[in-house]
Amino acid sequence: MKNNLTQVTLSNGLKLLLKEIHTAPIISAWLWYRVGSRDEVAGRTGISHWVEHMQFKGTQQFPANLLDRSISRDGGTWNAFTYIDWTAYFETMPADKIDLALRLEADRMLNSRFDPEEVASERTVIISEREGNENEPLFLLGEALQQTAFRVHPYHHEVIGDMADLRAMTRDDLYNHYHTYYVPNNAVMAMAGDFDTQAMLTRIRELFETVPAGSEPARLARPEPPQNGEVRLSVEGPGTTSYVQVCYRFPPASHPDFFPLSVLDSLLAGPSNLNMFSGGISNKTSRLYRALVDKEYVVSVHGGAQATIDPFVYTITMTIHPSRQPEEALAALDREIKRVKDEKVTKDEITRAIKQARAIFAYGSENITNQAFWLGYAEMFAKYNWFETYLDKLSAVTAREIQRVANEYFKRQSRVVGTYVPLEGRHDGK
Repeated sequence: MKNNLTQVTLSNGLKLLLKEIHTAPIISAWLWYRVGSRDEVAGRTGISHWVEHMQFKGTQQFPANLLDRSISRDGGTWNAFTYIDWTAYFETMPADKIDLALRLEADRMLNSRFDPEEVASERTVIISEREGNENEPLFLLGEALQQTAFRVHPYHHEVIGDMADLRAMTRDDLYNHYHTYYVPNNAVMAMAGDFDTQAMLTRIRELFETVPAGSEPARLARPEPPQNGEVRLSVEGPGTTSYVQVCYRFPPASHPDFFPLSVLDSLLAGPSNLNMFSGGISNKTSRLYRALVDKEYVVSVHGGAQATIDPFVYTITMTIHPSRQPEEALAALDREIKRVKDEKVTKDEITRAIKQARAIFAYGSENITNQAFWLGYAEMFAKYNWFETYLDKLSAVTAREIQRVANEYFKRQSRVVGTYVPLEGRHDGK
């Protein structure tokens, strides 16, 4: 599997990762840009996500009204995603039609138009998206927690941005952001599927090597200072259901502790799927499910580990049972956290937790689109070798390491606890 991977950097700095997989006549091509909400300052929050939307508005060569029809006519699918550390575009096509995707990406790396009328139209779309999010309890709670957990670091704000900025940003703001970050030396092209590597390299060079390199984008260097004591907050809003989210500090994916923490995540809440574009598996054997759901403190409980460049947070989300108070569920959670800190985890539990973490990793890596995804995704926060060695590092995790990281990272004094209080079903009867 490792032998079919070719890594090349073009003269303009574009990094290529090409992996031949001849199981089906399909190719998936991903173009990753090292830009996300962590690169945004106050007044420009949400700009990376908005620029992603504008990339679908066309170029002179590929007008917007032709793009969807052209991809669909050739039997392909395409999409894009913006996250805190990156923006990614992909096309999965029949192998003999992939050239359309390559030509499209090479063209819109340089020639997206940012027509003022399209900018105005998309402003309305994104503001509506933000307004829709504000009707969702977990968005409101999650945003409040993120803003509290990160006062200094640009992980402070949601990817979609703040409403004030979405109303105020201009066409030139968007275009300058695009011009700064959408340069080949700030990008990774990852491709997997049914192709000949040398022929594909030749074609990629023809299309992309003429795109000029840009200046190295400046990066915000605002590390989050230590938190001195637990912070609790509450958010009131529509609905009848209470939620509690608990955020613990979590290391970047490149840190060695990421792996024992991933096993701890699997043990406590069921494994998080690092591939956010594939499904999950049941967490009914996890400690928190048995202690909280089975005993009817909560209706559901989930953990959330994410692979990031800088230290982020691990979030446990609880949907409170109608007959319970949020504080009861939090107390039950704390008892389970204390257990894993104080008591050595059994070998059987570790084996099961690692097996489940391996399984969800495998599910998110099996098809050609996911293979191409991982080629580029791992490069956003580490190197592709991180993906190749991930399972071995999980398997090497010990009970002692799990207990150590539980005590080191799951500290009450550095966590943020948020409660969503539904105005239509408050427990206090008000």
